[in-house]
Amino acid sequence: MITRKLTTAFAALFVISFFNVSFGQSRNDLDGDGIKNKRDKCPATPAGVKVDENGCPFDTDKDGIADYLDKCPDLPGSLEMNGCQDKDKDGVADNDDICPDVPGDSRFKGCPDSDADGIEDSKDKCPNAKGSDMFAGCPDTDGDGIEDAKDRCPDSEKGVKVDSNGCAADSDMDGIIDANDKCPGTQSGVKVDEKGCPSDTDGDGVIDSEDKCPTAVGDRNNGGCPVEKKETPKPRLQLTSRTLNYAANLATISDDKVPMLDEVVSILKAYPDYNLKISGFSDAIEKGSKDNTLSQSRAEAVSSYLVSKGIPENRISITAYGATMPVSTVKTTAARAKNRRVQLEFIQQK
Repeated sequence: MITRKLTTAFAALFVISFFNVSFGQSRNDLDGDGIKNKRDKCPATPAGVKVDENGCPFDTDKDGIADYLDKCPDLPGSLEMNGCQDKDKDGVADNDDICPDVPGDSRFKGCPDSDADGIEDSKDKCPNAKGSDMFAGCPDTDGDGIEDAKDRCPDSEKGVKVDSNGCAADSDMDGIIDANDKCPGTQSGVKVDEKGCPSDTDGDGVIDSEDKCPTAVGDRNNGGCPVEKKETPKPRLQLTSRTLNYAANLATISDDKVPMLDEVVSILKAYPDYNLKISGFSDAIEKGSKDNTLSQSRAEAVSSYLVSKGIPENRISITAYGATMPVSTVKTTAARAKNRRVQLEFIQQK
């Protein structure tokens, strides 16, 4: 830039000198500086510029830049700085540099901006931490509008509403920040769950603070407590016995006996306060009647069927009587058929 200016200046001087000569200026002193051409080492010096005995412009500080082009003629400088010095090498000439001994920024007349936040150090309250104009150069790391120096939570999640201390807001002070609180207006002092809503431990729709029975599912109209149901007692079992008859010498349960046994199962399930006594009998002439084997087998077969249908064994008792307790002593086929039986008796528990 400076070289171009000098070239332009010399070209202009040449034109001016030619113009002056053309109109009668002395041909012996083309630049009119008082030094004849033969001794003038700088024959194109601009008019009016003070020259030395050689006809060249004075360079007081001997820096190679003529005084008339040197902004700092009394101090040796550089061509880049228009003849001035730049001691801190920041690209700002000392005559224009407010901070000539410290490398700085041309935007701030040579003064530094150490944290490169666009605020010069002299006006930056936090010169070593990148900040903003809002806080005179100090930072607001989480961007919540509260500078870090006054922010108790300077690393809060961006975008989360904060309180006056810079921490995530908890409007109802339940320990759950507003950003995660599904019930941000919960009354102070009310116990809340992980979502910030009033706790309902038993899940009955009545919050614990209003629930008189917080650990038992209850009714809102009963203060959250269960409503006691008054059970109507079942009527006493009226028909308390059943009898199954068998063919001679058989103990298996035939298909025609299944409906009656299923009815017995239903009764025992409906009346858990009743047990069942099973008594096995045989007639006098059946095989195994004397040692009660057949009557025992008949009773056990009935018991096994009932147990298979879900009746606990401890609700069933078995007794084998053989032919000792006939219902008829008549020695006829029909009478003996009545004696071949299993008797079922429902007995209420004490």
